[in-house]
Amino acid sequence: MDRKYDVIAMGELLIDFTMNGHSGQGNNLFEACPGGAPCNVLALLNKMGKKTAFVGKVGRDQFGTLLKDTITEAGIDASRLVVDENVNTTLAFVHTFSDGDREFSFYRNPGADMMLCEDEVDAGFIGQAAIFHFGTLSMTHDGVRAATKKAVKAAKEGGCLISFDPNLRPPLWSSLDLAKEQMEYGFSVCDILKISDNEIQFFSGKDDYDEGIAYLQEKYHIPLILLTMGKHGSRAYYKGMRVECAGFSVETIETTGAGDTFGGSSLNYILEHDFNRLTEEQLKEMLTFANASAAIVTTRKGAIKAMPTREEVNRLIEQ
Repeated sequence: MDRKYDVIAMGELLIDFTMNGHSGQGNNLFEACPGGAPCNVLALLNKMGKKTAFVGKVGRDQFGTLLKDTITEAGIDASRLVVDENVNTTLAFVHTFSDGDREFSFYRNPGADMMLCEDEVDAGFIGQAAIFHFGTLSMTHDGVRAATKKAVKAAKEGGCLISFDPNLRPPLWSSLDLAKEQMEYGFSVCDILKISDNEIQFFSGKDDYDEGIAYLQEKYHIPLILLTMGKHGSRAYYKGMRVECAGFSVETIETTGAGDTFGGSSLNYILEHDFNRLTEEQLKEMLTFANASAAIVTTRKGAIKAMPTREEVNRLIEQ
């Protein structure tokens, strides 16, 4: 079946302010990097020549304009990006530690991304994708949660593959129990799950990753689970197979967007192969490419504008 879009994603679109040195007075300088996990995923897919669209909301302010311009420039269809007249665009300040790890301070109480409501989601539009991708940040509040569930239902009815990345950000939840509940919803509907090492431990309560994944498989029967372990690489769990690939050693400056780049690379591979008949060899190839592209993004600032080309990724793999 011919689809108008390869991937449609829904969720948060925001500005990540990342530390970028100090001023002459010794004050911290922040760089305004367009971000938000779903569009990071789409930006990578566009770099790989795929057709993508985004569903979400920004404020009528300079940041909202910057975000719309940025995703349009990246080749992402922004025709379903809604502009909120009353609520400002969501902002996140990223504090990076010496080891490249980070913590976030969010300005989102409320932020425009969480004001998207059900009647702003066009079910017919969602059904035009081969893959529909979402995370939990569009499920932190009632209105946007209803909008997300409407989109997922439309994607299911349209025969799309469903891709889910919990992308857990504890500060944005009124309670971690609610976060867990929404993660469960995602697990129950998805065909492809991208989950990080700390997320699987948080959700399953098990230290051992394989045990945590086995718990998910038993309960939700997710066809493909991709586990990211930062610089330690990644694993794929599919039809009784468990494939692991090591990470790439690079000069990391910050890790923002690495998981999304990995996720986008994996979806790109799935679009180019038969999802129902992946071999061990193919899973290895997919993980290797995804690990390499994620590694490259950690050597650059921001995410949407930092996505590598296929040539750059292949060059790193060959090295």
